[in-house]
Amino acid sequence: MKFYRILLIVAFLFVTNHQFAQDAEGEDDKLSLDEGPISNQFDYIAKRSGNYRADGVRYEVVKETNLFKIRKNVLDSIAAMNKKTSELKSTIAEHETTITSLNKKLEETTTNLSSVTEEKDSMSFIGIPVSKGTYNFILWTIIGGLFLLLGLFIYRFRNSNILTQEAKQNLSELEIEYEDHRRRALEREQKISRQLQDEINKQKKTK
Repeated sequence: MKFYRILLIVAFLFVTNHQFAQDAEGEDDKLSLDEGPISNQFDYIAKRSGNYRADGVRYEVVKETNLFKIRKNVLDSIAAMNKKTSELKSTIAEHETTITSLNKKLEETTTNLSSVTEEKDSMSFIGIPVSKGTYNFILWTIIGGLFLLLGLFIYRFRNSNILTQEAKQNLSELEIEYEDHRRRALEREQKISRQLQDEINKQKKTK
């Protein structure tokens, strides 16, 4: 029974070690100097390098081609990073220019809006800009004055009309009175003329 247990343990350890070795080989297969981040490339060189000890110091032996390759990759990465940095700086500068332009346009728009609001809230009276409240006050004062003048004119016109009617009536009465007086005077004159003629006639008959 113990033999079987020992056999199972040995088999389990064998399978586990085999799987671990495959995983390690799989990770080694993923590492390369032709692709992947720089950190993985350094791991590749570390795993592919040899080592030895001399005077108690451990040395790593790296292939010269791998060293030149990693150097080239590092320089290429730095160049790409510098290029990306320059592009980002250029993009940032463009954005800053755009933001400055937008801020200027926003300031102009705000100024124009304030000017339009001020013009909207103000009116021009005989060429003088005044506030809308003052303009309304002046306008209604003028309208009230005109209505007052109109009322005064109507009042005076009615009074003048009444006086005119009274004057016409007085004139008509005076004309009637004058005609009556003239008629009576004419009648008296005719009566006196007849009396005078009668006296003349009497004097002729007497002679």
